[in-house]
Amino acid sequence: MKSSKSAHVTWGGRFSAGPAELMLKFSESVSFDHRLAPFDIQGSKAQAAMLAHVGLITKAECKAIQKGLDQILHEVHAGEFKWDIRNEDVHMNIEQKLTERVPAAAKLHTARSRNDQVATDMRLFFKYACVQLGEKIVGAQRALLKAAEANADVLIPGYTHLQRAQPVFLAHHLFAWMEMLERDRQRFAEVFDHANWCPLGAGAFAGTTLPINREFTARELGFVDAKGRARVTQNSMDTVADRDVFLEFAGACAIAGVHFSRIAEDLIIWSSTEFNFISLPDAFCTGSSLMPQKKNPDSCELLRGKSARLQGNLHTLLTLVKGLPLTYNRDLQEDKPPVFDSFDQTALCADVLAGTLGRLTVKRERCAAAVADPALLATDMADYLVTKGVPFRQAHHAVGAVVKLAEQRGVALNELTDAEVAGVHPAYGPDWKDIFDLKRAMERRAGTGMPSPAQLRKQTARWRRILG
Repeated sequence: MKSSKSAHVTWGGRFSAGPAELMLKFSESVSFDHRLAPFDIQGSKAQAAMLAHVGLITKAECKAIQKGLDQILHEVHAGEFKWDIRNEDVHMNIEQKLTERVPAAAKLHTARSRNDQVATDMRLFFKYACVQLGEKIVGAQRALLKAAEANADVLIPGYTHLQRAQPVFLAHHLFAWMEMLERDRQRFAEVFDHANWCPLGAGAFAGTTLPINREFTARELGFVDAKGRARVTQNSMDTVADRDVFLEFAGACAIAGVHFSRIAEDLIIWSSTEFNFISLPDAFCTGSSLMPQKKNPDSCELLRGKSARLQGNLHTLLTLVKGLPLTYNRDLQEDKPPVFDSFDQTALCADVLAGTLGRLTVKRERCAAAVADPALLATDMADYLVTKGVPFRQAHHAVGAVVKLAEQRGVALNELTDAEVAGVHPAYGPDWKDIFDLKRAMERRAGTGMPSPAQLRKQTARWRRILG
């Protein structure tokens, strides 16, 4: 099998020949970890500053290294930097090119391993990714708030088991989605906090004998607490072996994907001819290649599908790390593709959800017709009996008997006579039909978190404050 002619530039002292071409192709990671370049350069600039701070390199060498790194970053952003799989990964591609231009860069890897280097790059990436996803989720939340405010007076049936249950304001349902997305946003904030610990200085896994200053590096990179105090990982072995933040990030993405999927499912159901509560925007739907009348909710169906992909990425990471001994193992190179994919897909899903929600049309007349069903207030009939001193279990059975009687008679609940209802239970008085005043029924749902008009106004104001 063909091998490269010389020993590998980063670890070749131990070897008489370089790896086989097939091994190079098999083991390279630069094809996917090149996207870490901005974070790798940020970490290397801080490393150079720290080395100069403790006297391991001169200030002039530090300045030359940092200037060279800035030039490489410019080339990366401009698409001019040439990545080479023979240098394996993003770290060595940048270091090799930098050393060719700046001889002092040969000192940059002093007291540093690729193990703590990549750990630092990834934690910087996670902090960036969590901020980005938090902002995109806010975009979807703002679209939800706009839809809720525009349809604040619209009532729809709420469902359990996909059967009509009780009336709610459409905005109350939309705010349920809002709560789900807010928990997602908070989860990413928590992942940010867990990522906010500096790994640099852990070395391969046992630190270094050189007089480095880890706290200095942490402050340079922004790994600090709310008071500006450096946050540095406390065990060098755990630092390079730990992948908890990877799992937490992928987990947060997977849960967000589940929420996107559940929202999408509601939208799909509501947009069906059978429900017809809403019309989805044409820009986020497609037609059929055969049936010209079709308008398919593709954006929502793909949101459901992406959820499975995000769950798969989490499972990949869990399986990857479950049996690894401490500390670093090459298996961990495969931890990045699922993380990057989860970031990309979650960001895309949040944008698509915002676009879909921002342009949907509510069919008010259809919603009004659906919520006019008196059976939606059957529970209110039981509450009425409770106010008359009837134990709830007895009231529940009494209402069930009234519902059965209405079905047998082929009439709506509120079309039964006073005598018929009183015959089921004597506690029904002449005012029992007041129950079916929908406006009154909604106003009485006045407790915290309930769908009364007053609570709806309160929650609208709350979300305005939260979302700015």
